[in-house]
Order: sequence, then structure tokens, then C-alpha cells
Amino acid sequence: MPIKMLVVDDEPDLELLIRQKFRKQIRENEYEFVFAQHGLAALAKMAEHPEINLILSDINMPEMDGLTLLSKIGELQNPALKAVIVSAYGDMENIRTAMNRGAFDFVTKPIDFTDLEVTINKTIRQLHIIKQAMKEHEQLIAFQQDLNIAARIQQSILPRTFPPFPDRKEFDIYATMVPAKEVGGDFYDFFFLDDDHLAVVVGDVSGKGIPAAIFMALSRTVLKAIASRVENPGECLRQVNEMLIPESDSAMFVTIFYAVLNTNTGEFTFSNGGHNPPYIVSTNGDVTPLEYVGGPIIGKIPGLPFDSTTITLKPGDAIFMYTDGVTEAMNPGKDLFEEPRLIECLSQGKDKQLTDLLQCIHTELKTFAATEPQSDDITMLSLRYLGNGM
Repeated sequence: MPIKMLVVDDEPDLELLIRQKFRKQIRENEYEFVFAQHGLAALAKMAEHPEINLILSDINMPEMDGLTLLSKIGELQNPALKAVIVSAYGDMENIRTAMNRGAFDFVTKPIDFTDLEVTINKTIRQLHIIKQAMKEHEQLIAFQQDLNIAARIQQSILPRTFPPFPDRKEFDIYATMVPAKEVGGDFYDFFFLDDDHLAVVVGDVSGKGIPAAIFMALSRTVLKAIASRVENPGECLRQVNEMLIPESDSAMFVTIFYAVLNTNTGEFTFSNGGHNPPYIVSTNGDVTPLEYVGGPIIGKIPGLPFDSTTITLKPGDAIFMYTDGVTEAMNPGKDLFEEPRLIECLSQGKDKQLTDLLQCIHTELKTFAATEPQSDDITMLSLRYLGNGM
């Protein structure tokens, strides 16, 4: 597209001179000129040709002078519209006023057309920079809008209604996920395999942002699909690993803790795919890490086994599952929150509702981090077994 310029001047010969000087650029469709004899006519031309980017205007004109026209141009607040003022040599007062009102540059009369061409080219280069910046800004806005939509979609696929099973009295469950960016790589889920078996999972995808969010959604979907037909958690993670390896690139993997609670007996069968071991919070306030079941990260190495272990929860016992965004939260001194602080929080939670317990940990994390920005997704899930018939 040619650069369209508006020349505003009441001298009758100027249009002919302009067309003669820039005939090559006009012929090659680089420049296009529109002409007006005063400011009012210029405003009408601008309305007729909104693609005008450069205005070359005299100062002294009838009906509306160039300084008034500059004020009107400024009201448009269009950074991709630049004005070059033409004034008599030595008329520095008007030139200074024009520059203060937003003129990009000026040339003096009688017009030196070589100087005018240099000024036009300089202005066009600036316009290209501005247009590129505006384009990138628009792209950033569109990208941010896409991120906001992605964040809403990601939040919507995680269970957000608590209590999720209000008619079930055998257990209580609560979970939160706070991404470090608009979208994150952490996830949690819980769902019934049958009337008596509740599956719970927490996962953490390597990396952050959109790639991690996509792999997170894939990991959650694959696990849920396999869990629906594979009873043993270790075998489930083995199959998840085999399914995800072809879908992950060299830098992408996921850690997963997956377990199944028998709501009748309290039996809690779990397998760990390279994830932080959860904690058991007993009814007397003791906090102990769940026996670690060795297992590799998921989505990297094919053919590896994943073991399972079963423990029996007593009524009132709670399992606390989390991602490393909790223990690796940093304060301004670059100290980590770490496990001892987490254990201290959990030890005070034996009598708390799970919602209060997790909110208390979030509060401690914010107090600890102070002004340090969140560097990783923070996900927590807690499950308390209440016993059959309670």
C-alpha cells in the first residue's frame, strides 16, 4: 500500500510542483497525495481518506490555519498520523508553537524539495516503526485475550465445586490450584471409579505457560481414561507413561501422585510417578510423609514399572497432596518455604476443616513470600477419611 500524504496549502502552484517532484514515487505506487487549500478542507479530506498517515501543512492559511489544524489532529490521538509544518524562514515563534502542538518536523519556505524529500523519508521511517509497534501491541492484546480464555478453560476443567459429593459422608475433600502465570502445568482431580472407590490425583508438568497447560490437559485426560478401566494405581501410571511418551518433546514430562480410596474400609492404594510424597495428618496432629513408592517421572522413559502400596486410613486421618510450588516458594532473600514450615502448618490442622487448612497454608505462603513474585504453580489437595456411615 502506498504512503498517503495530505498537502495543505493555499498556494495554487504547489500541487503541480509536488506531483512533478515525486512523479517517480507516484508512478511506482509508493506515494499518494491528497490536496487541500486550508484547515477545514484538510479535516474533510482526512475524514474521506482515513488511511492518510502524513500531513504536510502550511501555517498561514484562510478559514483555518495550520496551528489550529495541528490542535485538531492532536485530538484524534492517532500515533500513526504525523504532521510536518511549512513556515517562512525565521518564523521560529510559529514553528516552536507547532512543535509544541505535536508537529513531527518542519521545513521552511521557499521549499527546498531535496530537504522536503529527506524530511518525508525520515517521517515515513518513523511511521513504519510506530505501525510495527502498534501491530505488535495489537498482537499482544490478542494474545492476552487468548491467555485469559485459556485460563478460564483450564480452571473450568478442574473440579471447583466443594463439597463435590455432598451426599457422601465417608470423606471430605478440598483442592486449590493457583498458577504462576495465566495458565499453568499443575492439575488435580478426583472422581469415582465405582460406588465405593474414589480416585484422587495431583500432577505437575515441567515448565510453565501454554505448553505446560496443553500437556497438563492431555495428562489429566489420559489418566482419567485409563483409570476408568485399570484398577491398580501402579498399572494405571505405567500405561499413562507409555501413552504420554509419544506426545511429549525432549523437555516435557509430568510427575503424578495417584491413589484410590476404598470409602468402606479406608484402604488407600497409591502409586507415585516422581512426585512429592504426600503427608498423613493423623487425628492427634502427627504429620508424617506417606511411605515413598519409588517411581520415575512420567512421559520420558518407556517400559518402566510403577509400584503400588496400600495403607489403611483411620477415621479422621487426612492425606495432604501438593506440588513443589508450595515447598519451593521463595521469599525476597531467596530462601525456600521447604517442608518443615509446611509440616508446622499441617500439624495445626487436625481440628480444622480442609478448606480452612488449605487457606491457612496459602496465607502462610503469602506471608513468607512477601514481595517476591510467585515463581511456580501452587496446587494442594487434601482428603480426610471420615469412616463408613459417619
